[in-house]
Amino acid sequence: MTNHGDLDTNRKQRPGDSRVRRVANVLDSFERAIVLVLIALMSLVVLFASIDLAWTIVRDMLAPPFLLMTLEGLLDTFGAFLLVLIGLELLESIKAYLEEHVVHAEVVILAALIAMARKVIVLDFKELEPMMALGIATLIAALAAGYYLMKRAGAAPRSSLLD
Repeated sequence: MTNHGDLDTNRKQRPGDSRVRRVANVLDSFERAIVLVLIALMSLVVLFASIDLAWTIVRDMLAPPFLLMTLEGLLDTFGAFLLVLIGLELLESIKAYLEEHVVHAEVVILAALIAMARKVIVLDFKELEPMMALGIATLIAALAAGYYLMKRAGAAPRSSLLD
């Protein structure tokens, strides 16, 4: 009777195995290159969004009335600020994928929460239909609950997760 361990050690390498490994290596290199390009592009987007945010603040503060911003200007500034934060969270997600080959759902949910917060801040509630407001509120509640549950599960000791 043959031991299963013997099957692995006595197994001869098939001619196609090296070809499959080469294709897998090429695909891994391709994936890594694409992720690096995405990181570079997202970095540029965050940089330009930050420059635009700084320019908007300076421009609005120097316009009459001096050192005062209108409510509309403040809302635009908050929206741009949150847009930069969303970009940073997405950049963190791409970086984590490069390092670990895993998409961190927590980072994605956090970016979605920030995006929804931005939407609420820049939203004109006078023109908003009630069902749309209810939908946005439901989406925010679902994202917040998901984020809470993920954080709670991550904070639990390992022994209680296995029980």
